[in-house]
Amino acid sequence: MRRFSCATLLVLAAAAQAQVTDTGTYLQRMDADGDGKVSVEEYVQWMLYAFDRMDRNGDGVLSADELPGGKGRPITREQQRQTIVERFHKQDANGDGFLSAKELSAPPR
Repeated sequence: MRRFSCATLLVLAAAAQAQVTDTGTYLQRMDADGDGKVSVEEYVQWMLYAFDRMDRNGDGVLSADELPGGKGRPITREQQRQTIVERFHKQDANGDGFLSAKELSAPPR
């Protein structure tokens, strides 16, 4: 199944939640517990914000009419969460289970 909305949702999450001007600020906003790093749970929570905003009827599925451009295959919140977790692990270059500011600023792997 094509995950059409993932990249779009990631961009929307960043834009919708904050006007962030640097990676340090981005990390601070994602870092809910203030420990200086972003856990997978914090990352998922931040990134699912856009999904939740786009899910106008609150059914946990983005249907074509809720997707940008009104096209694409439906995607469930769980499918989107799994995609975000996969992206987190790709970004976690040192494999420690957290994202640092450096890892957050790195291009997707």
